[in-house]
Amino acid sequence: MVIKKTGIRAQQADQTRARILQAAIKVFTRDGYSGGRVDSISREADSNDRMLYYYFGSKEQLFVCVLEHTYERFNKAESTLKLDLNAPVQALQDLVAFIWNYYVKHPEFVAILSIENLHKGKHAKQSSELRRLSGEAVGVLRPIIEAGQAQGLFREDIDIKHVYLMIASLCYFYNSNQHTLSSFLGEELADKAQQRGWLGFISDLVLRGVCKAPPTQQ
Repeated sequence: MVIKKTGIRAQQADQTRARILQAAIKVFTRDGYSGGRVDSISREADSNDRMLYYYFGSKEQLFVCVLEHTYERFNKAESTLKLDLNAPVQALQDLVAFIWNYYVKHPEFVAILSIENLHKGKHAKQSSELRRLSGEAVGVLRPIIEAGQAQGLFREDIDIKHVYLMIASLCYFYNSNQHTLSSFLGEELADKAQQRGWLGFISDLVLRGVCKAPPTQQ
């Protein structure tokens, strides 16, 4: 009987913590870090400030957990990709498309990254998990590049971190700046046709950056 009760309490604790974390993502995305008040997060989570401090210690530590959680969700989604290493050109195109579409479908991910960069990465530096999580992201790219090199398709002088940064920046910049760029360019960058056009362009650009010869469809 006691074990069952303990299990229920543990489950309730996990649910409360998860609600607070999801509420924090929503509030920080909407209001930023400085504007994201603890009481706003508590109300959004249908909880109270005491529980927030109990589970996370402080607003700062809560934001560190938000960072880790958003990267963890990205990596979990990425891990479900079925990439054919026998066709590295197509595999690389599939990876670029995944990253692009994830940014489009998860504006909160883009927003949280933008907030953390505004704060010069001070919360990321407090995390012991982010290095592991970022390593997993780069780890998905590595076997694709190595397979392409083994088949004589990709250049041998590639720095995988540079390829990762190229893909991430091409996907991130468009989404993080789409509102100002839409006004500046006089075109709605959130339009589906605009997004498809950009994905096609960056996919081609990445392939041209890594292939020995002009890439061909596999």
